[in-house]
Order: sequence, then C-alpha cells, then structure tokens
Amino acid sequence: MRAVVQRCLSASVTIDGEVVGRIERGLVVLLGVEIGDTEVDAQALADKVIGLRIFDDPDGKMNLALEDVDGGMLIISQFTLLGDARKGKRPSFIRAASPQVGQSLYNYFVEFVKGRGVPQVATGRFGAEMQVALINQGPVTILLDSRKLF
Repeated sequence: MRAVVQRCLSASVTIDGEVVGRIERGLVVLLGVEIGDTEVDAQALADKVIGLRIFDDPDGKMNLALEDVDGGMLIISQFTLLGDARKGKRPSFIRAASPQVGQSLYNYFVEFVKGRGVPQVATGRFGAEMQVALINQGPVTILLDSRKLF
C-alpha cells in the first residue's frame, strides 16, 4: 500500500462540480492499493500517517502529529501511485490491486482512521474522476509504502 501525504492548511475534493469532501488544517492522503496488500498493511500505514510528526511545534520544528494539532484527513484513492514507468513512457499498472480489492482496503483504511479518533475525515469517491484542491503548507510531502520500499 502506498501513500503520498501532504500537510495542508485546507483541502477539498470535487466530483462533477460538487464538493464531496473538505478539511481544514491537516493531511491530504493519496492512497494506492497493491496486489497482496491486506488489512494489516492498511492498519500499519494508517497508524504511520496518523503518527507522522510533520506539524511545527512552537519552536518551528516538525515535532507534532495530527492529533496534536486537531487536524483532519482527506483520503483520496489513487491507483496510479502503483504506476511503473521504468520501461518506456507509458506507465504499467499491473501491480495495482483489482478495483474490488482496492475499494475494500481503501474503505477499511478510511474506517480505521475514523476509529482512531481523527476529528475530521473526508473522502473522495472510489473510482471517480476527481479534482483535488489543497493549500499545501510548507510544502511538506512524505512518501510512504507499507512494504517499506522507500
């Protein structure tokens, strides 16, 4: 399971001209599910994201986690995170989980985050064409992989 995590001042996701999810200060998480991923991967990655100390403390050091700043999380499914463009110029997505598995683990990740007490959790719509807008704070962007490939 892969995630791109961006610290933001605010973010929203729009589908067909309608805003379907919005948060204020917090994290935007683009989430991709890989063949072989399980609920254990989703839990571990969610815990890692929630606990990332990437918010500034009073001294200006990245030392605070999402819960320390009462931040929200906007979670967007994005199978293209599993794209492999090492050969040629057209990415291959053969490592991405099937839509059924991807949606199931995406939903599991979202519910797990909600269950951990994140005060504001918003989502897009799995498989939809979405427009994601955010004011990236920093910018701070972290790449995570449940298999610890990077």
